[in-house]
Amino acid sequence: MTDSSEAPSSSTVAPPPESYPYTPRWVILAFLVSFALNGYLLYAIYNQRDQINQSLDAANKRAGVLTAELDKTNASISDLKSDLQVTAQKLGLTEDELAHARAMSQSIRMEQAASAQKLREQIGQVQQQTSSQIGQVSSDLSNTKNDVAATQKDLADTKNKLTTAMGDLNVQSGLIASNHEEVEELKRMGERNIYEFNLPKAKRPQHVGPIEILLRKVDTRHFTYTIDVIVDDKHIEKKDKTLEEPVQFYAQGAHVPYEIVVYTITKNRVTGYLSTPKETAPQTPSNPSSQ
Repeated sequence: MTDSSEAPSSSTVAPPPESYPYTPRWVILAFLVSFALNGYLLYAIYNQRDQINQSLDAANKRAGVLTAELDKTNASISDLKSDLQVTAQKLGLTEDELAHARAMSQSIRMEQAASAQKLREQIGQVQQQTSSQIGQVSSDLSNTKNDVAATQKDLADTKNKLTTAMGDLNVQSGLIASNHEEVEELKRMGERNIYEFNLPKAKRPQHVGPIEILLRKVDTRHFTYTIDVIVDDKHIEKKDKTLEEPVQFYAQGAHVPYEIVVYTITKNRVTGYLSTPKETAPQTPSNPSSQ
């Protein structure tokens, strides 16, 4: 029996549904999570950079102190040499004793030079290590920015793929898929139950999820079709529906409508999917089909 109150009375092609902008909550949440993660990573990287700079400043201060000690030691050696010369003059030291004193002074100078060289090498290693760490931090920062940009692009691409539209019951529809890949995207989102179908024109209805659908007419010239929907033992005629138009109807116990979307019309066949709300249990046991 046909529910005439829900069927269009005119056989003319319905105008394309007017689309309304709609941003799903998962996209907004994903953007917020992405930005929060980016802020945390930037804070950690900048904090690590400050610690490295503090270590470098401390190393430079230590080098300054050691350099001052080196200058002081050199001055002491000069004073010692002068004292030796004065002592030699006062005590009348022999040439052998003076030569021994000179050898001792030379040995002290060589040891001091070796210590100074070792200190310079240590300072160079600290500076090289610090520069390497700063370079790594800069590289990590660039990689983080690239990852955030890639995440934002993926979210934007997903949002652009899926659109929204007003259904034939004047109820705002959710996201609409226009091909099999976008239907798979809807399934991954998990906001509604999705049942794909590939219906031929036939005399007997076919099960699609919790309902049955009978394809009665296909117009490939105007891209329209007519179907009968059997739900809760009621027959609902949906006449001259257009491509990618959300065809809406209510099932028992559902507070939001079921939706049928056809995205391909060929000779005597239509391809699309049925979308049902999550809170409504199927009336007829059936697995989601993907033909």
